[in-house]
Amino acid sequence: MIDVNAYLGHFAFRRLRHNTAESLLALMDAKKIDKAVVSSVSAITYRNAQAGNEEVAAETSGHRDRLIPFAVINPFYAGWQDDLKICHEDFGMTGLHLYPKWHNYSFSSPCCRELINAATERGMVISIPIRVEDNRERSWLLNIPDIPLEEIVELVKAFPKSRFLLLNGLDYVRSPLGRKNNGLPSNYAVELSRLSAVLANELGQLITNLGADRMMFGTGMPFNYPDPALIKLDVLDASEPDKEKIRSQNAAAWLRL
Repeated sequence: MIDVNAYLGHFAFRRLRHNTAESLLALMDAKKIDKAVVSSVSAITYRNAQAGNEEVAAETSGHRDRLIPFAVINPFYAGWQDDLKICHEDFGMTGLHLYPKWHNYSFSSPCCRELINAATERGMVISIPIRVEDNRERSWLLNIPDIPLEEIVELVKAFPKSRFLLLNGLDYVRSPLGRKNNGLPSNYAVELSRLSAVLANELGQLITNLGADRMMFGTGMPFNYPDPALIKLDVLDASEPDKEKIRSQNAAAWLRL
């Protein structure tokens, strides 16, 4: 079982449990999750996101067999090119997270396009959380919107050679992203933590429309408890080979484990 959506560190507006390497691993053990992609929660609100990357690199240094660190890069911050180089070459981070709404840039910004091209040249996965937390829980100090799926559509079209992993999203089936024969490059995959597996069963619809090869398991720990994501796989009306792809095989291929 590989979780592609987990975090370490402190969130500025909410206390998180299981947010250290040791406590997250204990939770993973309890839920039989073998590996997890982790990035810095702190870097979302740090002025200098690289400080969060340094913290995650140190936290995961003795656990690289199970914790796979991703960088958080803010292309609007001076010196991001050096940060990307350090994260990839020195810290061994094979992917990065983008937070355009939190870091005050757009996907169409020249700095963002330069970052995506640089990460793509390095073979890094570009992970995009559609949201960080439910807007109903937001601080009175901030009102950060979810990333509109229309912006993701334009992004995947603009960078067909990149590999995008979409986290914390839903309603893909109402967008070209989740439709069959959508004319988009197959350069993106979808993580399931917010998708339904019964009633509307968006997860099942996406498997039908995009294929099980484009779906990945994720929990959103420690923002979320892992149990709902695990139950979704249990109740999902899909073949066991397709479930196995979602549990680990797709992530292993993308992460080149």
